[in-house]
Amino acid sequence: MAILKKDENGFHTGNTPHEWNIEELRAGHKKMFEYRYEKKPIERGFAGRTLYINLSTGEIREKEVTEDMKKKFTGGRGFGLKLLWDGIKPTTRWNSEENIIAVTTGPICGVTQYPGTGKSICLTVSPSTDMIIDSNVGGFFGPYLKFAGFDALEIQGKASEDVVVFIDGVEGKIVVETAPKEEVDTHLLAEQLIRMYAEDDSEHARQKVSTLTAGRGAEHSYWGILNSSFYDIRRKVARVKQAGRGGLGTVFRDKKLKGMVVRVEKITGVDNNPADPDKLAELGIKMHKEIRDLDRHQCNMRVVGTSHLVEIMNDYDLLPTENYRFGSHPKAPKISSKKMYEYFTQIIPDGCWYGCTMACAKTVDGFELRTGPYKGQKVTVDGPEYETLGCAANMSIWEPWWVLEFNFYCDTYGLDTISTGTAIAFYMEMYEYGILNKERCDGLELCFGNAEAVMELLHRIARGDKGEFVQVAAKGVRRVKDWLKEKGWGDPQLIEDAGMESKGLEFSEYVTKESLAMQGGYGLTLKGPQHDEAWLIFMDMVNNAIPTFEDKAEALHYFPMWRTWFGLNGLCKLPWNDIEPADNAETDEPAKVPEHVQNYVELQKAVTGWDVTKEDLILQSERAYNWQRAMNVWMGRGTRKDDWIPYRSMGPLTELEYESRQERYDRQLVEKLGYTKEQVEAMSIPERIKVLYDYRRNEYEKLADAVYYRRGWTPNGIPTPQKMRALGFGDEKEMLEMLQRKIEEDEKAGLNRWGGKYGPGEKPPTDVPRYWEQW
Repeated sequence: MAILKKDENGFHTGNTPHEWNIEELRAGHKKMFEYRYEKKPIERGFAGRTLYINLSTGEIREKEVTEDMKKKFTGGRGFGLKLLWDGIKPTTRWNSEENIIAVTTGPICGVTQYPGTGKSICLTVSPSTDMIIDSNVGGFFGPYLKFAGFDALEIQGKASEDVVVFIDGVEGKIVVETAPKEEVDTHLLAEQLIRMYAEDDSEHARQKVSTLTAGRGAEHSYWGILNSSFYDIRRKVARVKQAGRGGLGTVFRDKKLKGMVVRVEKITGVDNNPADPDKLAELGIKMHKEIRDLDRHQCNMRVVGTSHLVEIMNDYDLLPTENYRFGSHPKAPKISSKKMYEYFTQIIPDGCWYGCTMACAKTVDGFELRTGPYKGQKVTVDGPEYETLGCAANMSIWEPWWVLEFNFYCDTYGLDTISTGTAIAFYMEMYEYGILNKERCDGLELCFGNAEAVMELLHRIARGDKGEFVQVAAKGVRRVKDWLKEKGWGDPQLIEDAGMESKGLEFSEYVTKESLAMQGGYGLTLKGPQHDEAWLIFMDMVNNAIPTFEDKAEALHYFPMWRTWFGLNGLCKLPWNDIEPADNAETDEPAKVPEHVQNYVELQKAVTGWDVTKEDLILQSERAYNWQRAMNVWMGRGTRKDDWIPYRSMGPLTELEYESRQERYDRQLVEKLGYTKEQVEAMSIPERIKVLYDYRRNEYEKLADAVYYRRGWTPNGIPTPQKMRALGFGDEKEMLEMLQRKIEEDEKAGLNRWGGKYGPGEKPPTDVPRYWEQW
């Protein structure tokens, strides 16, 4: 049977795998380009080459991975940065023809002996931020890409019509072919492509195919994601994990990519050809036992995944509710891990790569949809993760079934739940103040808690609705801020301070008002406010382990570097610190989980044969981190002004917020700012807010000074040529000269000065050296 069932909006409905005629779909394909390559074994974690495909010209070629490239960039995200530097321009934007989507692996990616080794990193120029975005993703696509013969894939150019890229690791060929009849939404398309490109109809053949897809929503928003599939042989369904941040799926669909498919011949467990397989097995056994014995007493990830964070964040006043105005809510238990446990399928292990005993990729099976084009159909929902549950809290929606509905449609439409939820929470607050209203929202009543309106907005975005609000809302918080101010609706400063974005990227789901270090962890970043760079709330706010600016700066150096390392190697971060050795609290630096750090030193040695120390791992990350920051500078971003964050993330913005925690804020005025209790009581609430506003903004500026100094950057946040040379980039003349020019421009503009205002007894980190003269 052909796929003919469509609703009035062009959505296919009622389609199930047994209704698909795969041969008819295949018959609609037209081969555009083909390339043959020699199959070669992986050596010590590296395939030794990357794959380049230009959809405009049809050029397909291999690029060698040199020893110099490994030394400077390690792998994974580092390789992606190198490929983008070589292939784009400083003026490249998300929809430029020369923009690149890079999918990269890493030397440890694909190991099956140690948990959390199936990650790949996707990079592009983001529609949200106009600079480099990187996002990690599980599923099988990354490991299979390597085992098909490539350490990284870069796609440049644009096709003239929808295409599928097929990387065949069995036959050793690359095929780009048109795909006019397949679905776009992921839950259907992934199934179709897996069945189409599997060697036969068996479940095991399907297990050797993985896809990368987006969805219809990615075509019409800046929140597009990439879904990496893994065929679940127990459920007999294609499941997906997401490269969620920054609009990767938007770029994917702009290039007319409907899907990418990779097929491998076999998975043996030693396909990486590690230098020391016995050591690798030893490390894995040790870690598997630790997870088996301790997880149930710690985070319980194997049972409830990351949903356990809901109750923890709520207890510590860190769960965002009503657009981050508050950090807890009495209804939070309705979406806690205890409640989600009732929905998650518990019989079947839920790892998203072979050998991961963490098994945190929780799933709800047989969920019946209540809205949209697939209403009434029963589907498998991958998740929800904590971040998606946090989005529901942020919109003040407390029904578990609704979270699952939202989760499913965001995934299949190709929309980032974090950006979508954070943005809509902002729109809801603007609606509450009358800055937005039903007429201005194209007939939608976007008040807090209106679950029906949120789902309707989601479906309208996926349909490409032409309403003015839907069009601009789908581009995110930054664009809506600008739109509201252009319209003259509302107080411009309130709009700026309440919209939770930085650099154009929406915040992930943590309240940071009482943690200056976490404010820095969101603002003093490469791509925007995403918690994968530094998660320091407990270390800073709860344990008070980093009380001084120097302490905070050191944490904002070490932890972003350490977390960057996982993306260089193809690893998930969760087995690092979401499970801890029983005696970890007794170590000198428990926040670093030193025993696990040493595990990773030994893991990289065992795979690559490199003689490395824990300091070498940080150095690997520093190279990639500083290179990415320098690339942002090259593209006109990546300076102090771009590292600013909205005041809502720093402190109480409205009287309602202040009054909800008045005892806390009044006490801070006394203890931190030196007011007497009588002076505080004599001030109005708006006056108290203003005093805290000025104080906290200045504290953030002083933190930025300390962090830039620790990282070896100028007061305007630019890596110095000396820093880059010390990291091993002395022969990268173009990069060094660009940085020198920018620093000289900053000096002329008066930007090479520390940003904080320092009182008696305080001083900036040091006098500002004249970096270009030293160089």
